[in-house]
Formats: sequence, C-alpha cells, structure tokens
Amino acid sequence: MGSPAEGGPLPLNPMLPALLLAALLTPRPAPGPVPVVPGVSRALAEARKARISRVGYELDVTVPAQQDSAIVGREIVSFRLRDAREPVQLDFKAPAGYLYSLNLNGQPVPIEHRAEHLLLPAKVLRVGDNVVRLQLRLGEQSLNRNADYLYTLLVPDRTRTVFPCFDQPDLKASFTLTLTVPRAWQVLANAKPAGHIERDLTKTMQFRPSDTLSTYLFSFVAGKFTHTFEPVRGRTMALLHRETDSAKIRLSTPVIFETHGRALAFMEEYTGLKFPFQKLDFAAIPDFQYGGMEHVGAIDYKASSLFLDQGATKDQLVARQNLIGHETAHMWFGDLVTMRWFNDVWMKEVFANFMADKLSAGTEDAEGQLLKFLTDHYPAAYAVDRTLGANPIRQPLNNLQDAGSLYGNIIYHKAPIMMHQLETLMGEENFRAGVREYLAKYAGGNASWPDLITILDAHTPADLAAWNQVWVNEPGRPVVDYSLKTAGGKVTELTVAQFSENGSKPLPQRYSAVLLSATGQVLARGTVHDEGSATPLPWAVGVPAPAYVVLNADGLGYGLFSVSAGLAQQLPAFTAEGWLRGQPSQRAALYISLYENMLRGADNTPRQLLAAYATQLPHEDAELNIKLLTNQLSAIYWQFLTPAERAAQAPAVEAALWQALQAAATPGAQKLFFQAYQRVALTPAALGRLYEVWHTQQAPAQVKLTEDDYTSLALALAVHDYPAPQPILPQQLARVKNPDRRARLEYLMPALSPDVAVRDKFFAGLAQEKNREKEAWVTSALGYLHHPLRQATSEKYLPQSLALLQEIQLTGDIFFPAAWLQATLGPYQSPAAAQVVRDFLATHKTYNPQLRGKILQAADDLFRAEKLVK
Repeated sequence: MGSPAEGGPLPLNPMLPALLLAALLTPRPAPGPVPVVPGVSRALAEARKARISRVGYELDVTVPAQQDSAIVGREIVSFRLRDAREPVQLDFKAPAGYLYSLNLNGQPVPIEHRAEHLLLPAKVLRVGDNVVRLQLRLGEQSLNRNADYLYTLLVPDRTRTVFPCFDQPDLKASFTLTLTVPRAWQVLANAKPAGHIERDLTKTMQFRPSDTLSTYLFSFVAGKFTHTFEPVRGRTMALLHRETDSAKIRLSTPVIFETHGRALAFMEEYTGLKFPFQKLDFAAIPDFQYGGMEHVGAIDYKASSLFLDQGATKDQLVARQNLIGHETAHMWFGDLVTMRWFNDVWMKEVFANFMADKLSAGTEDAEGQLLKFLTDHYPAAYAVDRTLGANPIRQPLNNLQDAGSLYGNIIYHKAPIMMHQLETLMGEENFRAGVREYLAKYAGGNASWPDLITILDAHTPADLAAWNQVWVNEPGRPVVDYSLKTAGGKVTELTVAQFSENGSKPLPQRYSAVLLSATGQVLARGTVHDEGSATPLPWAVGVPAPAYVVLNADGLGYGLFSVSAGLAQQLPAFTAEGWLRGQPSQRAALYISLYENMLRGADNTPRQLLAAYATQLPHEDAELNIKLLTNQLSAIYWQFLTPAERAAQAPAVEAALWQALQAAATPGAQKLFFQAYQRVALTPAALGRLYEVWHTQQAPAQVKLTEDDYTSLALALAVHDYPAPQPILPQQLARVKNPDRRARLEYLMPALSPDVAVRDKFFAGLAQEKNREKEAWVTSALGYLHHPLRQATSEKYLPQSLALLQEIQLTGDIFFPAAWLQATLGPYQSPAAAQVVRDFLATHKTYNPQLRGKILQAADDLFRAEKLVK
C-alpha cells in the first residue's frame, strides 16, 4: 500500500464524525460492583480512588461529661463522583443502630449498613458533586474515652470506627470540626480554632477547615488538661498535659518546645520545603499506646516520654529528643507525602527515624551519634530478623484491617539501617537531592516506594533495582564468616563470605574489619565491600598474623558476624588498654555480636557470656552501652539459665551490679545499674536492700528516683512476694498522688496478688475487650503475670492467650498484638511452653500469616532456650 502523496492532505473518512459521536454517546460498560466485605479491601480502595475525588468532612460532635453517655453528632460528607452507576461504600465499623438518619443529595434515604459499610444507593448518586448528611452516634472503639478526657487514635483504619468515611490513605480530605464539651475541658484538633461559645455547663469549639490529610491523621483531644503555649523561633506552639509533678513540668516544658522548634528548622533546611501545615501543637497523653502519633497540627505523645526530671538517664533524654524529631519529621514524610497504600507504611516510618537520627547529629559528636544509631536499631531489628517469623521491610497487604500487623521492629529499625546503607551507596548529597525531588513532586499527595526508587535511581549509577530487591523485599539477615590463612607469621589471605540464615539472601553492604594482636592492639583496619559472595580483603595481606579478627568493627554491617573465640573474656583488658579504649560504638558493636552468637549457640555459652559481662560492668562508662549491656545480662540471667544456675549465679551478679553502681561516675549510669540490680535481685540480701530503699525512699549513691521509680520498685518486690510487715502495694498506692498513675497501679495490683485465684480472675477478665482498653497497662500486667517466678501458675494461661490473639488484632491498636505476645511468651524457657506454641500453630494451619509470624517472633527466645538451657 502506497503512502499519501507528499504534501497533500490525508484522505478523510466521511463516516468519521458520526463514528466519533456515536462512540462518545455509547455508555461504557459499568465497572461492576466491588464486593461488600469487612475492612477496607484493596479492590475497594482502588475502585473508589478511580471514581471519587475532592472529599470533605464536616463534623459537629457533642461529648457529654458522663463517660457512659453516648457521643452524638452530625456529619456531612461531600465528594465528587466520576461514575454514578454503582453504589458507593462508606466505611463504618460500628453497629447499624448508631446511624439515625441519612440524607443523600437532598433526599432521605433508607440506611443500608452491612459488613462494616454504609451503602449509598446508585439511584440517588450523580456524576459530579454529592453531599451526604448523617445524624449519628459516634463509635467509641478508637475514641480512648476516660472519665475526664478522651483522644482519637485512628491509624491505620480506625477512623471508620468513629464515623462513616472513605478510610484509605489516598483519598485525602479537609476536615471541619465543631466540638461541644464540658466547659472546663481543653480541646486540641488538627486545625486552628475559629471561635467558641460558652454556656453554663458546656462550651462549643469551632475549628477552621483542616489542611488536606488522610483519614488516619484526623485527630482531636479533649478533657481536663493544662494548656500552655510558647513562642518558638517565630512560631507559637501549644501543649496540653495532665502532669502534676512540678519538677518535671519546670524541667521539661521548655525543652519540649525548643526541641520541636529545632526539629522544624532542621527539617525545613534538609528538605528545602517550609513547614507545610497551618500549625504545630501537641498533647501529652497518660499511658498513650505509642511513643507518639504524627497527627497533623496535633501530635500526641506518651506523657512519660516527654516529662522527665533531673534523675533522667541519658538514654531517656536521647529517646525524648528522638521521639520529637521522629514525629516532627512525619509532617513531611507521611503527612505531606503519604503512602498510597499501607503496604508502604514503612516508608514514612523509616524516614521519620532516619531524620530523627540526623537531627541528633547536631547534639552529639560523631562517636555519640554512631553509638545511638547502633544501640537503637540493631538489637531491635535482629530480635525479629533472626526468627522463623522474620518478614521483609515491604510486605503485601490485601485489606486495611490487617495493616496493623505490618508494624514492628523491621520497619522501625531494620529500615533505617537499610536507608543508611542506601545513603552510603549513593553519597549524602545525591541521596538528599533525590529526597528533595521526591517531596517536591508528591507534596500534598501520595506516593509509593517504587516512585521514590525511580527518582533516587536517576541520582546514582548504582543498580538500585537489584539492591532494593534483597534489602527491602527479602526477610532475614545473613551469617557472615571469615577465612584466614597465614604463613611465616603473616596473613596470606583473608576472605569474608555470607551464608543463609532462615533462607535469607546475601546483602550488598559496607562495613569495617579490624585485626588485633593478643593484647588488643590494632594490626590493621580496613573497609569491606561485601557483595554477598566470597570477598577477599587485600589490605590484610602481609599484616602480622592476628590473634583476633573482628568483622563489622564499626557496627554498620547487617548480619550475624562471627566472633573470634575468647574475645568476650578480653573485654575488660581491651577496654582499659586496647582497641576498645575510648571507642564506645565499637564496644556496642561487639556486645551485639557476642550476644547474637550466643543465641545461635556459637562461641560462648549463656553462663560464659554472663560471667564475661559481669566482669565488664565496671569498665563500661557510656550510658547507652550500660543499658545495652545490662539488658543483655538480664535476658541471659532469666531466659537462658536454669533456675538452679540462676540461684547459684545470683550473688555474684548482684554484687557486680552493685559495685558498678557505686563506682559509676554519673547519676545516669548509677541509675541504669540500679534498675538492672532491681531486675536481677534474687537473694534475700538483695531484696532486703531494695525494700529498704523503697521503705525509706532513700536512693543509693547519686541515684534520683521518681514516683514512677518507687512504684516500679514496689511492683518488683511484690512479684517476689517480699515478706514486708505491711503489704507493699497498698502502701505505694497511698503515696501516689497523680490520679492517672494511681489508676494504673490499681489496675496492676490484682496481677501481682500473692493469691493465685486473684491472678486467675484477672487473667480471665482480659477476655473482655473493656478490660484491655488501656493497652500499656495490660502488657505491664502480663509481664508480671508471666514473670519467671510466677510461671508455675501462669503457664496454664498460654493456650487462651494465643486463642485471643485474632480478637486482639481486630480490637486493639497496631502494636498491641506483638506486645501481648512478647509479654506472654517472652519470659518462658520451658519445653512445655514451647510445645503449647507448636501445638497452636500445628492446629491452625490456615492462620493469618502476619499473626503467625508475630507468634514465631515472640517465641524465638523460648525456642532457643530449649537448646541453650541444659
């Protein structure tokens, strides 16, 4: 067929205009109804995103003073619809009877509520703008209602438990809130106040339309709070709190405000984007479920994480700074740019942690910054990645009702390690340029991890697709070992290689290695560019034959790194004079490797490592390392020694900790040693010493103990059934003046009763959702119920604890299932307890895979104890 004549017009089909018109007028096939199923399925979310835009919510809510009275209100949902041929599903996980009336586009409509959805009939919908008006009672599952305060916590899909909405992250909306509360209450919400009306007993707070945000970020706090505000770097911020300790308020409040201001300034400078929302306020909530939650304009924090006194350890001070940096970073990562679907929830968390770590660089030297990074992230990441339940950073998700199970130490701790390796691979400036481009491109919208990788890939010659596959999409960690050959007293070959642990893939990564003499002097040091296969280290060739090879000396590699035999026993000598002197981050890296190898059954037995750590205690002066070392020591003591071994070792371990306390140079270090002493105390002498401290309220040395510390001490004595002249816990309750802390202690007391029947009744009560509302209280109580000293009477709770897990996942907040399991299974070491777990998994072969993974993660120490405890 010849082509048209050059320069002439293309021949016109005379039927073309008619065909085009017919095509435009012919209705397209209907997209087909999306099944109405519980939760928010991915199919529903994708269908709604294709049809719906320009969403807005108006809420007028009345909160009565009486806690048992219903919270009622009016709601207007507005949205634009592209296709009106199928019904629209609004998500509402509450009884149908909570919906009093429904009006759609000016017409009264019968309420059709099924499978957690309110269905809007197609015959009343229209292409273009639609308006839904509702009279309703609000659902209370996620209102966290207390006698004189309440707060919303709606991540990941809990907005639908309060009012009907499109509860998915990529249908962002503006929220206009009007809230009527008792007159004495304070209120905080996403937006700035627009006015208020006061009456005899109530006041009505009106708020401006919020910034555009995903539903899980909608928030309000209301109740009897103290309201304070301060101007910080040209911006006035407000804080609500219920703290009554005047010393904590005086010492903490200025730091809280200034740290937020410094975090904002850092984020604006790093991202190149000004703070993107209308305000930044925050509330300190007693026993908040998380450390914090990044609600736009109204961040919630756990009060005890913010309000510290002069006895706070460096770890507590650093943790507060990190927490504030983390939540502030979320304003850009998560709030401004939000994941499209919750399978990428880890993206906002990794950037929040990553930026918080960078923020700390302004207050720590390089060594202190590295030490914080190592102690924060590696032990927590390994605690999951070493298990049979290990999960990749990025996980599949078919329904938002399962999104909570994606959260955990992998996204909070392995992901920052991954991001550090990525930044190292790309270079800091290239990485930052890519991040800035990503934020600018998707500001106000949603993005996925592949979107970010595509942008970053253009800023580096490295193959990020292959790198991403093993770091982000594969679970587990490798085992890294070395092969050393020498001749004539010199190294002729040193090679490192990765091996699989639990099916893990090799990781391309960089870390350092050190060759040591018998006295701990450095013979050679070099970088390892480990691509996963056997990697020779040419810089080691010709070096005098070492007594010890230390892989991952800087701690930045990821995996189980083999440790030279006998190195644990050299810790004191090498800290005093050798390689480890003045190198707290390298000591931390070695502590982590030693502990992980002990768990694997390599090199040291638990008793040998316990003895090595006890000897090392007085030589460790870095507070973050003291916390790491004493936590590992406590875990070995209770988890991996037989009861007879523990009793035999107790006097020496107690003495080592007490001597380290007396010798420590700082009050913070002394307090950490005292807390460890409290955890391991077993002999009558040690318990008597603790009782004397509690009874007289006279702390040893320079240790400063708060009301919370004395409560913790009282609980520790109670779990030992200490024979005090008068019951300890009622006495401690009389000492506690803060009403929130009194309520917590009253809740815990039955779990520590010396009467088994009382403890049985308390555990049985946990089957009722109302008794699990304060999740932090529940996990604390479980820790005492299942304490090693109580396991003879508590092991019988294990089957029912596992049977409740699915209900806990559906009714509790995102961290509760893992916390429930860890507090329940974590303390055990008996083969009988391990068999309970195996039997449960064997009889539930089709069990929710995410929850199955959580069980295997929590039971990992239990399974290892079977092999290690002899």
